[in-house]
Amino acid sequence: MHLILTGATGLVGSGALDAMINDTRISKISIISRRPVPMADDAKDPRINVIIHKNFGQYYSSILEQLKDANGCVWALGISQSKVTKDEYITITRDYALAAARAFSSLSTSQDQPFRFVYVSGEGATQEPGHFTPMFSRIKGETEAALAEMSNELRTMRVHSVRLGGVDASRHDAIKKYIPDPGALYRAMGSILYPVMRTLLPLGLAPTDVAGDYLVKMAMGKLDDRLEGPGAVKNGLSWTLNNKAMRRVAGR
Repeated sequence: MHLILTGATGLVGSGALDAMINDTRISKISIISRRPVPMADDAKDPRINVIIHKNFGQYYSSILEQLKDANGCVWALGISQSKVTKDEYITITRDYALAAARAFSSLSTSQDQPFRFVYVSGEGATQEPGHFTPMFSRIKGETEAALAEMSNELRTMRVHSVRLGGVDASRHDAIKKYIPDPGALYRAMGSILYPVMRTLLPLGLAPTDVAGDYLVKMAMGKLDDRLEGPGAVKNGLSWTLNNKAMRRVAGR
């Protein structure tokens, strides 16, 4: 089993990378990144190949050649809308994901063994925006819908969008030294809000060990028969799942 990972230096991506490293069924891990990935370097795992790639809007044959036998991808690349302009947010959130999915769809030619593209969305995303819908919710929802449409047209790819809730790495010691500083606001939220949620609203949180393992197993096709249920919506060949559905399917 060969999986692709993006966003490996981020919070969700670090959780997914830890899950990949710990899964012996995975024979190759291809990380596409703009810069070196310290967690991958420290792992010294011969299965890991870090591909330094500067333009996520385009994939040359030299890149695809290194990915030619890949079975799936966890697309954890993303950024907070507060850190970039509107146009930059749209490019990173929507355009990059669509470009990658389109390129990676060529990695499988079989409907029986489709390539699986797992898109990390976020709780609050909507495919039915209103006049006052925040940009984050609208752009994430547009991306989910466009990916599902692509999957339904190509039929050799399955796209699953996962709307993670509050991403919590507080109990995931393996990745703590690798995750980026989220800033004072997010640190305050994590120290004040998350402890309350762990007690009163645990299903609103996405622990990085749980979410990482879930995303990886979904990309491997190991959860297909467990997706249907509360919080999961099917669109042709694709699924969109909220955080509660993620926790339900993960069983944690």
